[in-house]
Amino acid sequence: VSGPRVNSFFLGNSSGVNFSISLTPVDEETGKLQLANCSGSERAGDWNLNVTPGVNTSQVTINLSRNLQLCLPNGTGCCRAPLCVAETLQVVACRDSLVLAHLLVQAEVYANSSSSANVSNATIIPNQVFQPLGSCPCDLTAGACDVRCCCDLECTPDLKELFTESCFTGVFGGDVNPPFDQLCSSQSMEYTPEWFPFLCVQSSLDNAPFLGYFYHGSISTPKVPSFKIPLQASPGRLFTGYRHGDPIMTEENEYFTIPQQSMAGQCVGNAPVAYLQNFDVQCLTNLASYKEGLPHDVRINSGTGEFIQQSVIYRSITNTGKFITQSESPPTADVLCQNVTFAENYTFLWKDKNIEHINVTVFLGSLCDGEILTQRFTVKFLSLKNTNAAELLENPGYQVGKPVRAANLNASDTSGSLNIWQTAGRGLCTSATYTPVLFGLDAFSGCILEVGIDEDCGLLRGNVTEKLGSLIQATHIAKRSNSSSSDLNDWVEMIRLEPFNSDTNVSTGNLKGICPDIPANLNIHIIFADVGAVQGIPRQEILAVQISYSTVIWQFQCGLICGNSPSFLPITASVQFIKVPAQPPIPLTRFQMNYTEFDCNRNAVCWPQLFYPFTRFYTGEPYSQCLAKGLSLAFLVLLAAILSNPCFSTLWDIFLI
Repeated sequence: VSGPRVNSFFLGNSSGVNFSISLTPVDEETGKLQLANCSGSERAGDWNLNVTPGVNTSQVTINLSRNLQLCLPNGTGCCRAPLCVAETLQVVACRDSLVLAHLLVQAEVYANSSSSANVSNATIIPNQVFQPLGSCPCDLTAGACDVRCCCDLECTPDLKELFTESCFTGVFGGDVNPPFDQLCSSQSMEYTPEWFPFLCVQSSLDNAPFLGYFYHGSISTPKVPSFKIPLQASPGRLFTGYRHGDPIMTEENEYFTIPQQSMAGQCVGNAPVAYLQNFDVQCLTNLASYKEGLPHDVRINSGTGEFIQQSVIYRSITNTGKFITQSESPPTADVLCQNVTFAENYTFLWKDKNIEHINVTVFLGSLCDGEILTQRFTVKFLSLKNTNAAELLENPGYQVGKPVRAANLNASDTSGSLNIWQTAGRGLCTSATYTPVLFGLDAFSGCILEVGIDEDCGLLRGNVTEKLGSLIQATHIAKRSNSSSSDLNDWVEMIRLEPFNSDTNVSTGNLKGICPDIPANLNIHIIFADVGAVQGIPRQEILAVQISYSTVIWQFQCGLICGNSPSFLPITASVQFIKVPAQPPIPLTRFQMNYTEFDCNRNAVCWPQLFYPFTRFYTGEPYSQCLAKGLSLAFLVLLAAILSNPCFSTLWDIFLI
């Protein structure tokens, strides 16, 4: 054992059993341990024995009661060496002087590497203007020695001997004031200019350019909690309204949250609702992990500093087949059920930058223990200017979260769809449903296809291709959300890269249960760009769409006995949105290519930035000081120009006469 505590168990009836512990030395001549006997006690040296009796099992605990800190100079009651305890213990269980069982423990306990001195909770931070804040940057662990950090005060001399030759160097290793190139005594520069002795700096290392490098001011502004952002910058100033993508706030200056899906696909309960961003999510839960969301009596900030109440309508669901996707166990008569929320539909009526009204429809149903519920949460923003309760498309471009429009322009019925899978239950393709591709949101979905060992590879490729092709029932994608079906210029044709040539016969020989070149992955790449803005909201259009496939080698897998059990082939579909510039970047001129020393983007110092310290972009000093120094310098230059003028000399001579 290497710790100060040992736990073991005595199996059997402990009634009338006496437990004792003893230190068992090793015979130096024979090398054998002392035989177990019943002459011990409940304490041996620094070890204590505690027994917790039970019915048929008793817990035996051995504790070390000594201090494990390394000794400081002239210290007592501590460890003199890193190996603090090296002893052999023997625990014996006796009944009527008869040994029933014995336990042998070899203890090697090392001392703690941290200092045993009293440490105050108050941290004294020196003035950062006059000395570095971190005198030992490599000291990263509190109360312990950091390996290779020789400036760590918690490293004892014995520990430092292990890495003395490999200590960290430079600023990270504790040399926080290294010699700098401008120092007169520094000879680190390979090529020293002739004027270096005239312009070098004669200073001590305590006044180095590294001094105050981490200094950001004497007052540290507190960080506002992320879920309590103040709505008003100053008292009496009203909230100026929402912009596209701003989080909606409540009366308590907190985010208005509705469960949403994260990038990992899991549902996040406290996800803020963004202004003018629709979504439709589904979350899986059961009765044990079910949690109620934000109460519907919470008032929402309209955007002008006023607060509006939600208009809530409750409805009951009798047919729960669309929400209860799986039952973990067969129902019983005594099963626990609870009335929970199955779905919530939020409709925000907006005008300009403000929210005018909120309608909420809550669907309630009964959820029993052992059932899995698929909750659905939808948020939709409707313009108040449209009296038909239909969304008014003021911005012709796509908005993030809106479905991508698709059409089949080669058929008489031009309606089309671009979907991905939404699986439930076991995740089989036979029970998977479809959900539309949402603009600006990368997605990854899939399902599982059951395949037998005698499956024909050609039929398997055709079946997989058919399953993936069912997601794309279209030939063209709309450039904008309001593209006209009769105007072909408002649509882009999808570029399809077929997975393989159907005329080519791919042979696998006599191998059974192996099929190469299975197009199991569907890749949808949508290229879009910002082509303008409407009332400050970017106008985004789709420029191109590419459909490609990735092939895999399928191999039948089973356990020790295959039998007639099928194997599984996962097939996936991914959607990636790629944003490109609406126009190609402006090419470099011949002057920019030939005279690179005048290009401020490719040089640390350039002539156009000669007066940069006198502009408001310079933040090294207060602007008032920079302006005063600039005016003083300009006055000195003007005075030197006047004194060097010959006319001034003539006037000076006349004045002296």
